[in-house]
Amino acid sequence: MTGSIDRRTFLGAAGVAPMLAPAAVAQEADGGSAATVKVVLPYQEESRGRRMKWWHEAKFGMFIHYGLYSIIGHQEWVMESEGIPIPDYEKLAGKFMPRPGAAREWARLAKRAGQKYMVLTTKHHEGFCLWDTATTDYNSAKQGAKRDIVREFVEAARAEGLRVGLYFSLMDWHHPDGARCKDDAAARERFVAYTHAQIRELLTNYGKIDILWYDVDWPLTPAQWRADAMNKMVFALQPDIIVNNRNGLDGDFGTPEHRITAEARAWESCNTMNYGWGWQRSDQEWKPAKRLVNDLTLCVQQGGNYLLNIGPEPDGSVPRGSIDTLEQVGAWLRTNGASIYDADGRAAGAFGNYTNFTKAKDKLYVHVYFWPSKSPAAGVLPSLRPETVVAVGGVRTKVLAARLLKTGQPVKFTQDAIALRLTGLPDMPPDDPTTVIELTCEGTPYVRHHLIRPEWPRYGVNVGGARSS
Repeated sequence: MTGSIDRRTFLGAAGVAPMLAPAAVAQEADGGSAATVKVVLPYQEESRGRRMKWWHEAKFGMFIHYGLYSIIGHQEWVMESEGIPIPDYEKLAGKFMPRPGAAREWARLAKRAGQKYMVLTTKHHEGFCLWDTATTDYNSAKQGAKRDIVREFVEAARAEGLRVGLYFSLMDWHHPDGARCKDDAAARERFVAYTHAQIRELLTNYGKIDILWYDVDWPLTPAQWRADAMNKMVFALQPDIIVNNRNGLDGDFGTPEHRITAEARAWESCNTMNYGWGWQRSDQEWKPAKRLVNDLTLCVQQGGNYLLNIGPEPDGSVPRGSIDTLEQVGAWLRTNGASIYDADGRAAGAFGNYTNFTKAKDKLYVHVYFWPSKSPAAGVLPSLRPETVVAVGGVRTKVLAARLLKTGQPVKFTQDAIALRLTGLPDMPPDDPTTVIELTCEGTPYVRHHLIRPEWPRYGVNVGGARSS
């Protein structure tokens, strides 16, 4: 395969409009991280394959954005985007009251959805800490809740057999040195020490942590953050942990946001279920299960993971729109999980008009997201008969058998050098929101319809008349 296919290309093929507000793109770009720096930590390089094995197998995770901003209900950037004075914003800390058991509900939902790991915002840009930290009283254990929410989260995830990830924002709008550290050396020394101390707490007090998910390294460079020392400390405390690339260093995996774009190394697309990460009270623009299943499939097809966000309400409840859709995704995965969890990526170099593809060893999975039945052209074109036909151009290996994953029913097929045609299928899709057809192949499967261009039999230019080869 040469190059990669991003989410915009896929959505165009699928006929699905992007669901991201322009304001969200601009806001996150403006607060984005500095350029990534290549720093090689020998332990990190040598142990990466072992540390990331479970992550590559997991494929699908839950992101959770929860903090004081949830009380306002205007998404997670509200403090800065609306210019709320810090003394006013601090008043929210006394009102932060997640109900007992909320974290367990998140974990149970993740399990039902087929997600294998969870990542919680332990401290977002607002600077409020969801754990019992000795570095500041601005935390959930000393304010309204009087509880360590990180501990509740870690215990809940473990109880459901899920891997534990902790998000941590380097940028801090609340700390007095959080901005002036850019130009004030003494402030920088204090703020960097404060930040390292918080990371040390998170990776010392809660047992084994599987992921550290940094975010936004504004306003310092990796050298000013002492990012290499930061990561050395992280691996000394948690030898099996994996880290992302948002503290200015390469990390173990890339993090494309609001887009699915394959990278040459391990990567994970993080995305929202509606427009925002944190709870937005009026936002009911929930992406349908079909969209989320197809985004997950695209990540897996391109060799990446999918981290899908929920934004709990002020008391920690998950919005009904998130619950309903995630449960649909989970029901689909219980039938079609082999096409996701077992897949090893790079199944295709192009998409069909209504199909996507994943592969696992000698299995090619054809994901049919728009069921191609009852074409008006079926009466004219024999290739669209009998009954419903799923046609795939450019399957570059011999197919030995085909079946519907939903029912196990065998599917008839014909194959030549140009196309594979799966025939005799029902008029209505056998599964919802996407039907998967499993093909057993003679070798490692690969699909790219562009490859058939030079191989297609060509004829004379007098359309409808005599043909010449």
